[in-house]
Amino acid sequence: QVQLVESGGGLVQPGGSLRLSCAAPGSSFSVYAMGWYRQAPGKQREEVAGITRRGTTNYADSVNGRFTISRDNAKNMVYLQMNSLKPEDTAVYYCNGRPPYTYWGQGTQVTVSS
Repeated sequence: QVQLVESGGGLVQPGGSLRLSCAAPGSSFSVYAMGWYRQAPGKQREEVAGITRRGTTNYADSVNGRFTISRDNAKNMVYLQMNSLKPEDTAVYYCNGRPPYTYWGQGTQVTVSS
């Protein structure tokens, strides 16, 4: 029901950084716990980071210490700061509720390659 729009992906070299954004225009965004998920070709979608409506965070072991999830409830936005990127981070990244609440959006492609 709620429409989610991801942006900020792109091509980056190993060790580089990207900041992903997720917007839910016109929604009461602050009511939801949110997560970032990713899916690489041939693999299942996996959760990489989650944040409660009050800002408590958790991370998958594979990204812990490198990624930071945050939110701005006043702007109905959630972000994923990705540092020290590795080729194995290459995937399509999606946001959704935590647990997933609505339809998956288009996602944003992150490619880490030299």
